[in-house]
Amino acid sequence: MLPQVQSTADNEALQERTFLGKEKKPLPYIIATMNMIFHGVKAPNIIRGNTLAENLNGVMEKDRHHVILANPPFGGSERAEVQQNFDIRSSETAYMFMQHFVKMLKVGGRAGIVIKNTFLSNGDALALRKMLLEECNLHTILDLPSGVFTGAGVKTVVLFFDKGTPTEQIWYYQLNPGRNLGKTNALNAQDMEEFLRMQQTRAQGPNSWLLDVKTLDDTFDLSVKNPNKVEVKDWRTSREVAASLFALNRENESLINEIISQLNSNQ
Repeated sequence: MLPQVQSTADNEALQERTFLGKEKKPLPYIIATMNMIFHGVKAPNIIRGNTLAENLNGVMEKDRHHVILANPPFGGSERAEVQQNFDIRSSETAYMFMQHFVKMLKVGGRAGIVIKNTFLSNGDALALRKMLLEECNLHTILDLPSGVFTGAGVKTVVLFFDKGTPTEQIWYYQLNPGRNLGKTNALNAQDMEEFLRMQQTRAQGPNSWLLDVKTLDDTFDLSVKNPNKVEVKDWRTSREVAASLFALNRENESLINEIISQLNSNQ
C-alpha cells in the first residue's frame, strides 16, 4: 500500500487509520505491536482486550470496516456471559468470531476468513452457515491441504465473502501443491498462482467447481466434495483383505530374512 501514498494526508491515513487490531493475550499483543513497527507503522492501533466481549448490539456504522482478514482461534471457549453476546449461541470461539466479523463489516465489505473445515458440515454450525449464506455472498471456498498451519491439528478452509447480498453460487478450489507441507516446507506464492488466476473468472477444472446454493437441503452442508474426482472403492470382502495382509506379512518376512542373510555373509 505504501506506493499509493501521494500526500501527507495519505501517509497519515496509512499510519493511523488503516490497520486496526485487538488481542486478548499479552505475548501476541506485544508481538503484533512490534511487527507493525518493524513494517513502518510508527503508532500501531493494536488494543489489548477481548474482542468477543464487545457488545455487538452497540456496533455503529463508524465502527465497521471495509475489509476483514482473520484466522480466528479454533477450539477455544468463553464464559457464559460472553456467549450471550451472540444471536447464535456457541461455545466455539471460531463460531463466535464469524458472527463478529459479519457484524463488523460494512455493507459491500469484503472478508477472507481461515476456519476449520468442519464448519462446512457440523450440525453445531448449521445456523451460522444459514446466516452467512443469507446475509453475505460466500463466493469462494479455498480448501487447504494438511500441514498449512503447523500444530493446528485440523484441516482448514478459507471463506471469501462480501456482505449485503445472499449467496447464489459458490466457487470451490481444492489446493493441491503436490507435496507434503510442514514447518520446513511451507506454502508459498507459487503454490497459490493457479488459484489466484482461476478465481478471477471462477473457471472450472480438475480442482475447481461451482455449487448452486439452491441445491442445498436444510442442513446447508457446504462440505468440500470434488465432483471431478472419481472415488475408488475397495469391494473386497473381509476374508480377501485378511488374505492380502497375510501375503504382505509373508513377503516382508522373506525380505527381512534375505537382508539378514546378506549381512551374515558379509561378516
